[in-house]
Amino acid sequence: MNRSIKFDIQKEYQKTDIQSVFDILENELVGLKPVKNRIREIAALLLIDKLRKSFGFLASSPGLHMSFTGSPGTGKTSVALRMADILYKLGYSRKGHLITVTRDDLVGQYIGHTAPKTKEVLKKAMGGILFIDEAYYLYKPDNERDYGAEAIEILLQVMENQRDDLIVIFAGYKDKMEKFYESNPGLSSRIANHVNFPDYSPEELLKIGKIMLEEQQYKLTEDAEQVFLGYIKKRMQKPLFANARSIRNALDRARMRQANRIFESIDKVLTKADLITIASEDILKSSLFNS
Repeated sequence: MNRSIKFDIQKEYQKTDIQSVFDILENELVGLKPVKNRIREIAALLLIDKLRKSFGFLASSPGLHMSFTGSPGTGKTSVALRMADILYKLGYSRKGHLITVTRDDLVGQYIGHTAPKTKEVLKKAMGGILFIDEAYYLYKPDNERDYGAEAIEILLQVMENQRDDLIVIFAGYKDKMEKFYESNPGLSSRIANHVNFPDYSPEELLKIGKIMLEEQQYKLTEDAEQVFLGYIKKRMQKPLFANARSIRNALDRARMRQANRIFESIDKVLTKADLITIASEDILKSSLFNS
């Protein structure tokens, strides 16, 4: 090996075009700084591994199976999509597609049903990423007639034997995922990258809400912004809060109240501003403020 050979790391980085994916992550996803940093670290390691191979260094295939943990609505699926792009651009994924499944897509309801279901999903995912949401539901130790363990065994075999052609991402609540991994050490040992998604702050959720409205050509008045921030803080204290998903649902209801408000003043001449503006009253009429 000629140690005098040099590589222009910037040039190699530009060749991959993964910066475009990082830009999308930064522009489309509010907050999540530790997640974005972790994804950059993974991408950096993969790029350097490629360069090491170019120099003739021996290098084992990096472990690419991942675990995404966090509350609902924290961007796990969105980041998985971008991870698929990164792996494809770096040459670690043959097709670069993402298949999202849950327990119902993998586990059958009777003997002999699970294996063909799981294998069919794996066949579709080959060359890309298989994203298993709420993965802990695959394991139900209290139910002797449950076939989730069979699906896990098939997944383990494929994760080991075909790891160069399939990446699996397990996702779900952090505490439940930890118990899931404890139940199967073989599964845990095959996952090299654990990424935890933090909950959003109220201010980050307000920003996310404004982006959602802009995409639908709506906007909040200044007063409505402050009222909606108050709504977010109250909603975060309630059960079943799901971060960005709950914000989207709240805005859908605010749009319905805005439409009803406009309908009730049907004799009024409408302006463009009327049609695109969410007022504070459209949020204040939420049951959250009246319970």
